[in-house]
Amino acid sequence: MTRLPPGPATRRRTHRRTKVRDAHMRHERELHLAGFERIAGLDEVGRGCLAGPVVAAAVVLPERHRIKGIRDSKVVPRARREALYALILDRAEGVGVGCVEVEVIDRINILQATKVAMREALGRLAEPPDHLLIDALSLRDVDLPQRPIIDGDAISASIAAASIVAKVTRDRICDEIDRRYPAYGFARHKGYGTRRHVDALISEGPCEWHRRSFAPIRLLLAGTQLPLDLDWEIVDEEALGLD
Repeated sequence: MTRLPPGPATRRRTHRRTKVRDAHMRHERELHLAGFERIAGLDEVGRGCLAGPVVAAAVVLPERHRIKGIRDSKVVPRARREALYALILDRAEGVGVGCVEVEVIDRINILQATKVAMREALGRLAEPPDHLLIDALSLRDVDLPQRPIIDGDAISASIAAASIVAKVTRDRICDEIDRRYPAYGFARHKGYGTRRHVDALISEGPCEWHRRSFAPIRLLLAGTQLPLDLDWEIVDEEALGLD
């Protein structure tokens, strides 16, 4: 039986359980002391999914924000994410969201689509920022000083707030997709390559929301039968906070 070649969103993910702390404002404070006033955190959700859009958010928090519990959206339970989402929209100095659909992802690739979503999010801020904190990426065509931070959604409060806004926005889109295509379980897996999602792909075939450029869908459309023993391909639902 042919083994599925590696592709976007098909790597085995492993996670260690560690004590989770709120993201801090160290990077933001440092930049405020350097004279910057509007610091936007940027993050995306959905880059590693097999289906659905990629969504990015930009959030400018007050210099002395008072929103407890802001952290990487993947480690925040859904009910708490929704509550934090409402607080961020109410208390942030600026919030912008960008969304890039499947057709564009397939045309320009997921990395470029992620950057497009981030630029859209920046463009939807009511007032432009003067510095960017970005989770692991650089936007070279954006003429603003910026700092890419590895694991930024676990470290920077502004990036973590952006991750929460992006995830809640995207989860709601996936819930709507689920109502149209209930056989796939989008309300549960949100488009990630979980066991139940791959099983549904094998039994149902892809729908219009699946990314044709990603390996499993591309192979299915080419008539290649996916192997049933895809354990090394499967994304763990619990580790991704799919609750």
